[in-house]
This record gives sequence, structure tokens and C-alpha cells, in this order.
Amino acid sequence: MAARRNRHGRRRNRGRFGFLYKLLSALLIFAALLVGCVVFFRVNTVVVSGNSRYAEAEVIQSSGVEQGDNLFALNKYQISRQIYTQLPYVDEVSIHRKLPDTLLIQVTESYPVAALCAGGEYWLLDARCKLLERGDASLAQGKAEVLGLTPLAPAVGTPLAVDQSQQDKLASLKSLLSAIQARGMTGSVTAFIDLRSDNEIRFGYGADLTVVMPMNDDFTDRTYALKRALETMDERGVARTGTLDLTYGEGEARLLPERWLPASETAAETPEPSSTPETGLDTQGDTPT
Repeated sequence: MAARRNRHGRRRNRGRFGFLYKLLSALLIFAALLVGCVVFFRVNTVVVSGNSRYAEAEVIQSSGVEQGDNLFALNKYQISRQIYTQLPYVDEVSIHRKLPDTLLIQVTESYPVAALCAGGEYWLLDARCKLLERGDASLAQGKAEVLGLTPLAPAVGTPLAVDQSQQDKLASLKSLLSAIQARGMTGSVTAFIDLRSDNEIRFGYGADLTVVMPMNDDFTDRTYALKRALETMDERGVARTGTLDLTYGEGEARLLPERWLPASETAAETPEPSSTPETGLDTQGDTPT
């Protein structure tokens, strides 16, 4: 009986030691891999792609990455944030490791779509209302000027900030610019984007047309209605002049012969139809995308 108990005890001991041996082996293997990563996987090459405004050396310098840094110790989010804040025209950053010694930095650059004047200085904005650059009036040439927003403590590389009373208008501006950009129509927005009305946004389109949209709306649908209205005008041989009013329901558009233009200080109302009849335009069609 005693011998049998001794045999059972030895088996239990072997089981305990076997588990400890496996655990110790796993820890040693993990430690070896960790040491290998620290010792061997170091940055030798940094490859930058997607850049056009900034040279590769500028992107690398702003990233803070240096040759010899450990690939696995790099904080990708910190690198992205440094590039984004130091290089205003960078819109997005993607960081990837390529073993054994290469870091890949892919950037997407933004471009100015509008300008804003404050205190005699002009600021360029991208579609997300990030402040890209500051300068004089020549900087804003060829860009639509945003009217009706007053920036708070503007600084290059930061998002446009406004007073609480203008937050809704800023949100509408961002939505409008994003929707216009998504439809590839940014280059046609000209002269002004007027937010001074409480209910409507008005902006220049092309050389001689003003477009009017509701201030708070689904701009994906409204820009689709704009696209369809312009197509209808072209099909009918109607010149792109006057005021294209898209404030009606169900995607209805009306072309007024008189063009609305912003006054020097305050926004006037959208012109009422003159003696020349307005033109109704078909904005219905396939489901907007």
C-alpha cells in the first residue's frame, strides 16, 4: 500500500514539474524573440509615398523617426500626429512596418477649396475646414471666399474654430464642402460661399451662376440635385447664369434669371422671380450616390 502511494506521489510530482518546465520554456522562447526584435529589427530605410507638396526628407524629419530606431518600439499614432500637425497639407497618414528594417509612411495630401478673411489676413481651407496656409489677398485668388464665419485664434495646421453661435454654420460648411468634393465639383465652386443667412447657403458656381441650398440639410442629396439640374440645363441649352434655387422639397430646382450676389456687409434675400419667368428643372433620376 505504501509503495503504491509513493508511485502516485512521484507521478504527481512529475506532472507538476512538467507543467513548470513547459511554462519556463515558453517564457524563455518569448524572451528570446523579444530580445531578437529589440536587437535586430532596427530602422534602416524609411520609404514615403503619396507626397507631392512636401519632399520625402520633410516628411521623414517631421515624423521624428531616425535611422537605428527599433521598428517595434515606434509609436505609429504619435508619428502620424507629428506629421499631421507639422505639415498642414497632409490630410491622412498611414504607417506600416516592413521587416526586417523598413518603415513605410503613406500620406494623403489635402488641397485648398476655399478661403477665409479675418483681420486683414487670408486663410486657405480644405474640405474638412483645416487651416492650410496664411497670407495676403493674393493667396485667396481663384478660391471661393467664405462669408459669415469669424475664426477664433486661427493657426496653420489646426481645424477652423468659431464661436458657439456659429457652430451649426461651420458644420453645414464642412458637410457641403465634403459633398461637393465627393462629386468632383470642387473646382466649379467660385467667388463666394455665403453663410450669413440663417436659413440658406449661397455659393458661386462657374462664372455666372449662384446656387442656393438650405442651411441644414443632407448635402449629399442636394449636390445630387445640383448635378441633375446642371445636366438638364445643358440638355436644354439653358445657359448657366442666374440663381439656381435648390431650397424646394423633393429635389425641385428653379432657375431665376437674376443672379444673386453677396452685398458688401449683409446678405440679401434670394431674389424673387422677375418679370422674366423662372425655369423649372428636373432633378429626379437614378438614386443619388
